[in-house]
Amino acid sequence: MNLPLDTRVIILLLGIGYLFTLILIIAYEHKHIKNLTANTFFLAKCTQTIAWFCMILRGGTLEFLSITFANSLLFIGYALEIIALLGLKHALHSKTKMIYLVLTLLSIIGFQLIFIFYNKENVRIAYCSFVTAAIYIPVYRIVFGKALTPLMRIIGSMYLLVAAASLVRGIISLTSSTFSTSFYTPGTYQLISLLSIFIFTNLGSIGFILLMKEKVDQELIHFASYDDLTGTLNRRTFTENAKQYLINYAKKGQSLSYILFDIDNFKGINDTFGHHIGDQVLQDLTMKIKQHLDKDDLFGRYGGDEFGILMPGKNVIESTKKAERIKQSLNDDINHSLPVTYTISMGIITIIPKHSTQLEMLYTNCDKALYKAKSNGRNGIFRGQFEEHHEVS
Repeated sequence: MNLPLDTRVIILLLGIGYLFTLILIIAYEHKHIKNLTANTFFLAKCTQTIAWFCMILRGGTLEFLSITFANSLLFIGYALEIIALLGLKHALHSKTKMIYLVLTLLSIIGFQLIFIFYNKENVRIAYCSFVTAAIYIPVYRIVFGKALTPLMRIIGSMYLLVAAASLVRGIISLTSSTFSTSFYTPGTYQLISLLSIFIFTNLGSIGFILLMKEKVDQELIHFASYDDLTGTLNRRTFTENAKQYLINYAKKGQSLSYILFDIDNFKGINDTFGHHIGDQVLQDLTMKIKQHLDKDDLFGRYGGDEFGILMPGKNVIESTKKAERIKQSLNDDINHSLPVTYTISMGIITIIPKHSTQLEMLYTNCDKALYKAKSNGRNGIFRGQFEEHHEVS
């Protein structure tokens, strides 16, 4: 049976659509750092493009290329596409990779067996539809998971919609003898199906590129907001957030506490053991302190070994207890992988801020308290008083 010209043209246009997505990906990657996820998605689209161009040969003597080889490539391409999508949002586990490898191999083998021993079009269509749905279903992780962006949920929902449509197509193909679900039978279904695939292909690729950009933007924001050595807020971000807390708690009329601390004799540690050991001490310190912080607490690095903690809603008693717990945990939980032990001195102030309260003055008063703690022998805590008459208007 010869394939009608209009069907060839439609599938050719679909293949050209896949080429267009490849151009989009290449254009995006040209000025961006290439990574495994982007390369995997690019390989997926290359594989799918070859598959659709092979399907143009349907109806001739090269049925091996247009049926078995083309569909095998589609299985591989779809699997790689979902692997890239899951990897983009860190929803891809090593076990999932193995499942996809086994699923893809079994799907290819199963299709070859059907083609050899039971080569009926409706059975092939049903099999391919069910395999496609099985490959796409794990996308639910980026639709119903936690801490996902609206864009990710929208893109994931598109893939789940395709999975649902594939299931319906497979069921109809097996149960209906009057309604053809073949892409090669001219009619309304053919036009709608291939047009939908064309639209989904382009939207999916554009969506993936947008997700890549979203990820890069998030990384840039993270790098601009956090200290790369300790993972704490950098000075600028800590200051901005702390000022907003002062405004909010001035409106509420509630207390907040501020701790300023540094490592005792940190210069001596650097001079004796080297700056790489000093860096390890800073990392060990911040890791231990984070375990004692609440969700709303701000923890930032001012520079060197000086850090600040802003604790919204904490009064004198609560903030003192937390400071004592931090100091005690550092004294008790010694990291034996470090060649040196260390202690910290802390200055602490609790205030009920006013609308005129400035963070700079809070820092100045807390710095005086920190100096007192060091003067008293280090490895200690000194509670200072906020001198409001020093505030700058």
